[in-house]
Amino acid sequence: MMADPPSGDRTIAFVISDVDGTLVTSDKSLTQRSRDAVRRLDAAGIGFTIASARPPMGLTSLIADLGLRHPIGAFNGSTLLAPDGHILAEHLIPEETARQAVRLLDGFGLDIWVFARGQWNLRDPHGSYTDLERRTLQAEPTRVEDLGPLLVGASKIVGVSADTDHLAACESRVSEALGHGADIHRSQAYYLDVTPYGRGKGTFVDEIARRLGIPRARIATLGDAANDVAMFARSGFSVAMGNATEAVKRAASAVTSGNDDDGFANAVDEFLLTR
Repeated sequence: MMADPPSGDRTIAFVISDVDGTLVTSDKSLTQRSRDAVRRLDAAGIGFTIASARPPMGLTSLIADLGLRHPIGAFNGSTLLAPDGHILAEHLIPEETARQAVRLLDGFGLDIWVFARGQWNLRDPHGSYTDLERRTLQAEPTRVEDLGPLLVGASKIVGVSADTDHLAACESRVSEALGHGADIHRSQAYYLDVTPYGRGKGTFVDEIARRLGIPRARIATLGDAANDVAMFARSGFSVAMGNATEAVKRAASAVTSGNDDDGFANAVDEFLLTR
């Protein structure tokens, strides 16, 4: 990890953005203003990439659309991929932890998705938010009768529920039960993510700094959810979206407008290109 001096050049050299709730709108589209903002960063000599809870398959179109040239963080940053889709580094959930997670999520009556073997696997193709995820990932799920054989190599397990209050209660209980076996965060109010322990968006910031030789003090991050707070903490400047919770906003250096009001582009113009 690159140590940052207490003083020195803190101008922004690199930007890392979350995707859902930040870079794209609620209907999962990328606005022209956001595209143009990424191009303005490039013209100013500022590097750009994304870190997302999505699997690699769900980032392909964004990588192409934005012409990304630096490592990308999938599964909350626990998997690093090159712009051509090649996996640079991958971390998996330990098998026993994965099995325990599935037992817990099952017991709470949640739909369960397992991302493993490069596929989105589930038992019920008509469950809550499955159609939304199809549109988000631009991919079809693989229906399986038994999730068990997939748990020897799971990158992410998701508990899904339309009852967001119930899912919020499940978050603390699953986190307590799994301890240091996995990281537990809601990437959306209706998705409870189980990912490899200690490998999140914060460590993705560290990895970008190490690979590109950029001090963390010169990296800016943008996000809207609890899983983005670790990314805020590891960067020199951070921006929370207007649609973020108050807790996420308090963790950021600045707050912009919502993702449906071109908050990403506004943040680039107001905060990032002026520093």
